[in-house]
Formats: sequence, structure tokens, C-alpha cells
Amino acid sequence: MDYTEQLILFLIAVVANWFSALAGGGAGLIQLPVLIFMGLPFPLALATHKIATVALGLGATMRHLREKHLERWLLSLIVLAGVPGVITGALFILDVDARKAEVALGLLTLGLSLYSWFKPQLGLVNTARNRSTQGIMVGALVLLLIGFANGALSAGSGLFVTLWLVYWFGLDYKTAVAQTLVAVGLGWNGAGALTMGTVAEVQWDWIPALIAGSLIGGYLGANTSVQSGNLTIKRLYEVITLIVGLKLLWGPVL
Repeated sequence: MDYTEQLILFLIAVVANWFSALAGGGAGLIQLPVLIFMGLPFPLALATHKIATVALGLGATMRHLREKHLERWLLSLIVLAGVPGVITGALFILDVDARKAEVALGLLTLGLSLYSWFKPQLGLVNTARNRSTQGIMVGALVLLLIGFANGALSAGSGLFVTLWLVYWFGLDYKTAVAQTLVAVGLGWNGAGALTMGTVAEVQWDWIPALIAGSLIGGYLGANTSVQSGNLTIKRLYEVITLIVGLKLLWGPVL
């Protein structure tokens, strides 16, 4: 790969991870299809993408830590509940028809967009709920299932975490996006990257440009999210979930 292609990878990673950091997920919508278009087969592109996106979480974390609105108990819950699912999903997808799974995930992601759209007040105000032991256990179980999808598939699982935090725990969109980016971006993506790097082939010479772009894009997207209002983030979330859902249904190849 020459310097021009490395620059293209870097710019794509910046754009993809900027959108993801702003809306709470969806980096794979742009980045993964481009890796495939540039010549990588799907399994190789998926493993390469997952390793690079760890930098998204790092960049977003650097920005959100300055705002001091991260909830440590919730971050711990997301990581502890989701990581076992991520590892299981990453191993599971190696022997499963990923295309069928992506179609199912695409339909569910479209449902997220429609649900948020038809709930105009959803996520605009932070109203704590389901903080009892039973409520936390139910929340953890769903996070485990979402973690499985994160490990197995290319895009969209972070969007599920964001809406689940809004719906179940009563977070506003801005706060939910921050928790998702830190816990999923670092914890889940780190576990998925470690698993993929161990059991799957990775295009290592593409990783530096992708990591640099993911780090910068994650920081810039988180910065934009911090400066935006909940309604803006809600609308962007609905648009991105709609596009991600349609992209998953369309297929992984450009």
C-alpha cells in the first residue's frame, strides 16, 4: 500500500469515527465497506476494523473525561456484562453465515430509528430509573446480548447500547453516548480486538493509519457531542441508525 492509499485510510477513519463518536455508534457503516472495497475479504476486513476502532474509544474517552459526566458504576456494568458476550460473539461468527446475521441486525437497527423518532421526548431529559437490583440485572442481561452482537458483527451494536441506556436507565442522549463510547469503545472493542487478533488474520500494515484516524475522529466527534444539545444528538442518532440499518440490509460490499 502506497502513501496515497494510507492517507485515504486515515481520512476515512477520521470521518467514520467522528460520526460514531457523535451518535454513539456506526463507525463500521463507512469504514468496513471501504476496507472491503480496497481489496480485503470480509473476515480480514472485519478483524482489521475491530482492532482499529479501539482508538475510537480512547479518543472519545480523552474528551469526555474533561466533562466529568461519566458514571463509573454504569461504565463498569456495561463492560462486565458485555465483554463475555463480545468474546463469545467474535468466536461464534467464525462459523456462521454473517450475511444472514447482518440482515437480522439491519431490521432491528431500523426499529431503533423508528422507535426513537416516534418517542419525541425520549432521551431529552436525564431521569434515573431501574436502578434497583432487579432493574440492573435486567439491564446487564440485555447488555450481554448486545455485546454478543458487537463481537459477531461489523456495525450498529453501539447504537443499541446508546438507546438501551436511554430507554432502560433513563439517561439523556448526550450522557448515554458518552457512556457508550467509553465502555464499548475501550472495553468491548478492546476485548473484540484481542479475540480477533488471536484467532483471525489481520491486515497489520493498514492498522497505523486506521488507528490514527480513529483516535482523532473519536476525539473530534466527542467534542462535537459535548457542545451539542440532546435534541441534535437524538436527531443525528435517528438518521445514523436509519442509514446503518439500510446499509446492513444492502450488504457489506460497496
